[in-house]
Amino acid sequence: MPDAPDRPSPTPDAPSALPSVGARVLAFVAIVLAGAAGAFIGYAFADLQCTDGDCGLEKALFSVLGGVVAAVGTAVVVVLTLRAMGEWRTIQARSPEQGRQPPEGGTRRPPRVR
Repeated sequence: MPDAPDRPSPTPDAPSALPSVGARVLAFVAIVLAGAAGAFIGYAFADLQCTDGDCGLEKALFSVLGGVVAAVGTAVVVVLTLRAMGEWRTIQARSPEQGRQPPEGGTRRPPRVR
């Protein structure tokens, strides 16, 4: 059996774009809640449109459609937000000193009020 080629070990200081567990759990909860709210809105919409006695199929279809649309829309926003958070952390890890000191090494003076 041939030896496996030496792979460089990942450095522990390398920044990760992976969001924290808390952020991922919060994102999941937001998507589920948005889907439930969308399903409720879809059901209410179908209930308002129903003039017959039996509209079970329509209510179910509108509930599913509303839930899917709301969950997918929220998921898009969540993914973009988590990616932005990861990129922000990566930028901050690369240049921790930047943004903490006044520009050109000077000291900040309070603004003059007239």
